[in-house]
Amino acid sequence: MRRRTFLAGLGFAALQLAGCAAKPQTTPDYVLTYADNQPAGYPTTQGAQYFADLVQQQTGGKVVIQVKANGEYGSEQQVWEQLAIGGVDFARVSLSVATDDLPRLNVLLLPYLYRDADHMWRVLDGSIGAEFLQDFTAQGRVGLSWYDAGARSFYARQPVRSLNDLQGKTIRVQDSQIVIDMIRLLGAVPETTAYSDVYSALETGQIDAAENNWPAYYSMEHYKVARYYMADEHSRVPEVQLASGRTWDALPEEYRQTLQACARASAQYERQLWAQEETAARRRNAELPAAGAAAIPEILCRLSAAGGRDTGRVTTEKGTSQIKRLTALRLYCGALFLHAHSVEQQTSQTRRSGLFAISK
Repeated sequence: MRRRTFLAGLGFAALQLAGCAAKPQTTPDYVLTYADNQPAGYPTTQGAQYFADLVQQQTGGKVVIQVKANGEYGSEQQVWEQLAIGGVDFARVSLSVATDDLPRLNVLLLPYLYRDADHMWRVLDGSIGAEFLQDFTAQGRVGLSWYDAGARSFYARQPVRSLNDLQGKTIRVQDSQIVIDMIRLLGAVPETTAYSDVYSALETGQIDAAENNWPAYYSMEHYKVARYYMADEHSRVPEVQLASGRTWDALPEEYRQTLQACARASAQYERQLWAQEETAARRRNAELPAAGAAAIPEILCRLSAAGGRDTGRVTTEKGTSQIKRLTALRLYCGALFLHAHSVEQQTSQTRRSGLFAISK
């Protein structure tokens, strides 16, 4: 295996599995790469570093994984492609970049699929999630674990108080057909601007709105150019930690087992970081001065049954066992935006509205 090296530091967190760590060696047998498109302090990149630290400790320094953040290896789509040929050894990517090659994953992108985060993790950490991870093998990648990416909500340059306010507006979304269809059903125009270009696109008016989670909204400073955040939490799109199939096949079995265990541990760590970061982002919103983004109205977007339309056509492979085990997968295109006083109130209203969920 060709060794790849670049600067990476050891984190503080690689102590959890210390009881069975191997004795460190000076020269590693493998120096591998890990790609993440988020900034170094973001929960997913911290989770990546945690993973790298655990692996180095557990192999006694024989396997070193060096993490590159800020999209240094290119966009998530480019990293996804590099994984297939071994150009990158490990990566964390959004599930949406894999759906063209693995269309069955589209079912996990459906809006209002889960009641809450706990519900999603019961699904992904169970047999359904394990089956989906196995799907990556056929595409030259190895699924290791599920990372959190929070709940996605809309935010805009102008207030959105009714469905009419979305009509004709250009909204940046991930390049996923399900998300694109959802935006069109809401009467808006989808735009797949690169993630790194969203700030300038909002600032110049190239797009009217975007959708993402709280930490991304603040870490990318989108609140400066899109002051109105609508906490509708319309989707929870998980992210996945992957290995290149070529890299994986070249590693000894003992290292593969270590990598899998460390990946699962890093996922739990990343989820804890995500919860903390999301809480902090919400708090920062409340603390913004009145002249700035403090006027952000948290508006509940509730997809209602009135005027609903079945979009089962976008789920693909409807006969698969996974889809049979998911219930009431229906996207309602009629929407009612309601004022709400807090995210907690909005969340409880969403749960009471009867929006669909995966069966227990």
